[in-house]
Amino acid sequence: MSEAHIHPTANIHASAVVEAGARLAAGVQVGALCYIGAEVEVGENTVFGPHCSVIGPTRIGRDNRFVGHCAIGGEPQDKKYQGERVELVIGDRNLFREFVTVNRGTGTGGGVTRVGNDNWMLAYTHVAHDCIVGNHCVFSNNATLAGHVEVGDHVILSGFAGIHQFCRIGAHAFIGMGALVNGDVPPFVMVAQDGYGRPRGINSEGLKRRGFDAGRISAIKRAYRALYMSGGTLEEARAKLAELAGDSDDVRAVLAFVDAGERPLLR
Repeated sequence: MSEAHIHPTANIHASAVVEAGARLAAGVQVGALCYIGAEVEVGENTVFGPHCSVIGPTRIGRDNRFVGHCAIGGEPQDKKYQGERVELVIGDRNLFREFVTVNRGTGTGGGVTRVGNDNWMLAYTHVAHDCIVGNHCVFSNNATLAGHVEVGDHVILSGFAGIHQFCRIGAHAFIGMGALVNGDVPPFVMVAQDGYGRPRGINSEGLKRRGFDAGRISAIKRAYRALYMSGGTLEEARAKLAELAGDSDDVRAVLAFVDAGERPLLR
């Protein structure tokens, strides 16, 4: 195997281990007692605090920060995994707090786990194999994704929230503290704990903070009422959403999410 490729401006603590085959770009900092494995690529100015481990194949973008004791790129926690080559891909400007774990994909699940840009993963959060996480998300302490979960942009998972395998969480959704989600959550929906989490309106406050005006929020509320409060079947709700979608990109996004689902909606 070739030697590690470490840019001259990278700063590696004397107690850290960087295996042959790793590639560290300019400005990378690797703290005390870290382990960077073979086939790990790290982009510019990414920082690893003490006791982090990164197992390859893993690609990490620029300006990420791993505060400490993070376990990144570990083997998937899946009994079907037989050592096949699988990957983890992480984008730019993400924050990973203490004891975060992110696993690589599986050969039967697409082979890649992906985390986008500008996300905050707070202490003890877990992203399992084959998950896809978008951009600008916040995972509060101990939030957990099981395998094959898809999370859209601007999603907030509150502390101790848990998402069942293969579920989808639409953009701008808010999952409340301790909620256990076992179905797809459409965009903009707020879920609160009641045993298993249940829809409790739309994430109005979050939408206001992101610049959604009153007209857009009203259209999303109408879509929510059609989907969750009309008392009809899902097919009837789909038909109503189609009527409402004519003049609203946001309602069209809700309808597209519903139409693309393979699992039941959380209702």
